[in-house]
Amino acid sequence: MPDPHKRRRKLPPSRPRKPAMSESEAPAGSVFEIDRIRRLVELMKEHDLSEVDLRESRQRIRICRGPKEPPRGAYAPPPPAPPQPAQAAPPAAKGPAADGPNITVIKSPMVGTFYSRPNPKAEPFVRVGDRVDTTTVVCIVEAMKVFNDIPAEVRGKIVAILCEDGEAVEFDKPLFKVDTSS
Repeated sequence: MPDPHKRRRKLPPSRPRKPAMSESEAPAGSVFEIDRIRRLVELMKEHDLSEVDLRESRQRIRICRGPKEPPRGAYAPPPPAPPQPAQAAPPAAKGPAADGPNITVIKSPMVGTFYSRPNPKAEPFVRVGDRVDTTTVVCIVEAMKVFNDIPAEVRGKIVAILCEDGEAVEFDKPLFKVDTSS
């Protein structure tokens, strides 16, 4: 029997727990509406998307499809190339483009995309046979939507252009050969 001298504390009324949302219980217009999710998955397949991330006020849904790739390091070295047979190697280039005591190589200072001209309709910055100075812009390397002018940093005559327009370049990839004897 309870002690009549003890005070009883009145507890606030408890709220009934809300059951997990079923297909029919999603509020209309919610990002969790099952028909909306199905339509998003169909659109992902139709447009070959691997991920969709939607936010609507305080609601968010993220849908991913396809295999999960292991995370890669930002500067992970590329896998080594398989060894080539010795007889398949092309003969070394002869003439002014060959490496010699007066040939300096202009290398890419960053990873990005090589462009030989300021825009697709413009003339190239330099051509084989052009003379360059230390401040002459020889190309652009685009990295993360930033177009970086690459100066020659040497004086001489361009004897070889080693990259194609729009080619992906790595750090220290040779871009040009310059004869510094003239």
